[in-house]
Amino acid sequence: MTGSWVIDDGSAVVSPEVVLETLKARIGGGELETWLTSSSGRRLAFVTNSRRVMLVLMDGEGDPGEHASDPGAEGSSDGFLLSNGEYDEYPDEDTVPLAEAFRIVHHIVGKGSWPPDARWVVDR
Repeated sequence: MTGSWVIDDGSAVVSPEVVLETLKARIGGGELETWLTSSSGRRLAFVTNSRRVMLVLMDGEGDPGEHASDPGAEGSSDGFLLSNGEYDEYPDEDTVPLAEAFRIVHHIVGKGSWPPDARWVVDR
């Protein structure tokens, strides 16, 4: 593992073994936006509508980062409720299905990088 990750609200340090259960519990409790920070300063934003996820990996505060993508996906999805009350809609090609997001997050928390077969877009 490349460093440790913590949920930004201070609720938990997460490992690859527990990160998915933590995210599932937060979603089940209505918390659809989760931010994680690594000991190296990287940040991971996970925002879901319970079907798709906007997943952004940043090198630190202020970095536009990179987001997971689903090339060729058509349409858009709404229902992305941010903690500041903003209600967003994103093109499906800029989000990934929930199961894929879980797979990517597990890898990032364990290895510190995107899975080799994941698709992402650099926003820098």
